[in-house]
Amino acid sequence: MQFLELVLQNFGPYAGTQTINLRPEKDGNPCPVILFGGMNGGGKTTLMDAIRLALYGGRAQCSTRGNLSYSDFLNQCVNRHTPPSEDTRVELTFEQVQDDKLAQFKIVRYWKKPDIKDKLSILTYSEIGSEYWWPDKAITNTWDEYIETLLPVGISNLFLFDGEQVKELAELETPPEFVVGAIKSLLGLELAERLAVDLEILAGRKRKEIAGKKDLAALEKIEQTFQEITKKKELATEKQASLKNELEKTQKKQQQASDKFISEGGKIAADRSQLDSKLNDYRNQADKTRQAMMELASNTLPLALISPLLTEAKIQAETEASQQQAKIAQNVIKQRSDRLLNYIAEISLNPQQLDKIQDFIRQENQELEQQAGTDAPPWMNADNNSIQQLENLLSYQIKAQQVLARDQIEQIKNIEAEIDSKDRELAAAASPEAYEKLEDEVRKAQKAVAIAAAALESANRRLDELERELAKNQKELEKYSSEYITIRNSQHVIASIAKAQATLKLFKERLTLKKLNKLEIEITDCFRYLLHKTDLVHRVALHTQTFSLSIYDPEGKPVPKHRLSAGEKQLLAIAFLWGLARVSGRQLPVAIDTPLGRLDSSHRNNLVERYFPSASHQVILLSTDTEIRKVEYEKLQELEAIAHSYLLKYDSAKHQTTVEKGYFWE
Repeated sequence: MQFLELVLQNFGPYAGTQTINLRPEKDGNPCPVILFGGMNGGGKTTLMDAIRLALYGGRAQCSTRGNLSYSDFLNQCVNRHTPPSEDTRVELTFEQVQDDKLAQFKIVRYWKKPDIKDKLSILTYSEIGSEYWWPDKAITNTWDEYIETLLPVGISNLFLFDGEQVKELAELETPPEFVVGAIKSLLGLELAERLAVDLEILAGRKRKEIAGKKDLAALEKIEQTFQEITKKKELATEKQASLKNELEKTQKKQQQASDKFISEGGKIAADRSQLDSKLNDYRNQADKTRQAMMELASNTLPLALISPLLTEAKIQAETEASQQQAKIAQNVIKQRSDRLLNYIAEISLNPQQLDKIQDFIRQENQELEQQAGTDAPPWMNADNNSIQQLENLLSYQIKAQQVLARDQIEQIKNIEAEIDSKDRELAAAASPEAYEKLEDEVRKAQKAVAIAAAALESANRRLDELERELAKNQKELEKYSSEYITIRNSQHVIASIAKAQATLKLFKERLTLKKLNKLEIEITDCFRYLLHKTDLVHRVALHTQTFSLSIYDPEGKPVPKHRLSAGEKQLLAIAFLWGLARVSGRQLPVAIDTPLGRLDSSHRNNLVERYFPSASHQVILLSTDTEIRKVEYEKLQELEAIAHSYLLKYDSAKHQTTVEKGYFWE
C-alpha cells in the first residue's frame, strides 16, 4: 500500500482546497521520506487526523476527537471561514496490489453544515474512457470490511503514530492497550478467542435442541445459573480492569467495542431489515413471474414439445382431404367420360380420332386414380375447419407463447441474480448470535465508563470466588449433558466441541510462543540497530501474558528499565513499534507525528540515518523546527531519502494554514 495524494478542502485550519503530493519518489527514483515542517498548533496533527478519518470514518482514532460524538467531531473539523455552499472534504488516493497488478483507489469523504453527516465514495482508476476515475459501489458499500483487509484499525497505530504514543509506551512497564490489541491481532489470538465463544454457543444450542421438555427445563435452569455467574464474573472483571486503568482508558474500550461492532459485521447487520425488505420484494416478483409461466404452461405452450407430430398430423389431414376430393371427382368424371364416348361413337368419327380421344380420357382417369391414392379408409377424418385451426396453432399461437415464455425466463433470471446479490450482502452481516454479543459488548463498554473504582484486593477475591463457582457449575452442566445427550445418541457433538476447545487452547498457547519468539527477534534487531551502545542489549524478551518487555545483557542478566536513559527508552519504544510492523508482514506506509522528542544528538542521528530511511517504503514525518533541525534535514538530503518537503505556514490572524513546498531552511 502506498499513499499517492492527500486533498483537504475546508478541513480544520486548511481553508479552501489544498492538494499534497505524497508519492515517495523524486525524479523517478524511490525516496521514502515525505517531510512536513510546522510549528506547534500549525496543523501537523490535523494532517494525521485527516488520513485516519479518510481511512476509517467514525472508527478513526483521531487525537483531537476526545469524547466527542462523530457528528460533533465532523462539525469541529469544518473550517470557520467555509462558505455555506461549500463542502468540507478529505480525499486520500492510494495504490495497492490487487489481482497481481497495481490498482489505484481514491477515498472521498465530505460533509456540509447544518446536516453534519459524512458521505463516502470510493473511486477506482481506469484508463478506459475519457474519465479515469469511476465510482465503485460494491467497495463503497463494504468499505469498513475492505479496509480491514488492507490496514486493520487494530494495528493502524503501529503505522500511524505520534510522539505521545511513543512517550507513553516508553514510560509504562506494560504496553498500553493499543499495543496489546495490535499484538493480539498480529498473533491471531482474537480469532481464537472468538472461535472459543462460538463453540460454546453451538454447544448450548445443541443441548436445547436434543433435550426433552423435562430435560430442557432442568438444563435451562443450570444454564441460567451459568449465565448469571458468567455475567457476575464479567462485571467483576470489568471492575478489576477499572482499578488498573484510568477513566480515559475505559473510554478507549468503548471506542474499541464500537470498532469491533463495525469491523465484524455489526453495521451491515443493523441494515438487515432494509436488505430483507428488498429481498422479499425480489422474491415476490419471482413468484409472480413463475405464476405467469404456470399459466402459460396451462395453455397451448406444452404443445410446442410435439410440434413435429402436429406438423405431420396437419400434412396427413391435408393429404386425406385431397384424396377424398379426388375420389369424388373420379366417379363424376368417369360417368361423364362414358357418356362422351357413347356420343362420339354415334357421330361416326374416323377410328384415328376416336383412338386419340379414348387415350386422352384414359390418361385423365389415371391421373385422378393417382390423386385418389390408396383404397385404405382415412383415419383422421379432419374437416377444413380443423385443418385451419391446426394451421393457426402451429403458425401463430405456439410461436407467440414461445416468445412470451423466453421473455419470462429471462426476467426470472434477472430477478434471481438480484436475489443472489442481496443474499451475499446478508451473508456478510454478522449472525444474530454474534450481533447480539457485539451489541452486548458495546453496551457494557459504555457502562464501564461510569463504574467507580473499588478495592483491588476485594475485586480479586470476588473474581476468584466467581471463577470457582463457575467451574463447579460448568462441571454440573457437562455432567448433565453427558448423561442425557448419550441417551439421545448426540454426545458426539459435545465431545467434538470439547476436543476442539482443548485443541484451540493448545494451539493458542503454541501460536503465542511461536509468534512472540519471532517478535522478540525483530524487536531485538531493531533496538540494537538503533542504539549506539551495541554492548548494552543482547536480547529483548516479551512476557506471554502481559506482553511487557524485559532486556538482557550479553551475559544473560536482566537490565532494569530504569537504567536506560529517557532517549534509550524512547528508542526501545520505537523498536517495539517497528518490530511489530515488520512482523505484520504488511507493506504499509508509516506516518510519525513529532518523532524526535526528548532525544539527544546521538540518538537523533541514529533515527535519522537508520530508522527513517528504513522504516517503510513510505515514511511521512511531521516535525517542528526543533526536532528535525537543519543538521538532520541536511543528513536526510545527503542520504537522498527525501521525496518531498512541505512547510505548514500558519496565519494566526486568520487562523488558517497553507501548505507550501520547502522546509524551514529552504
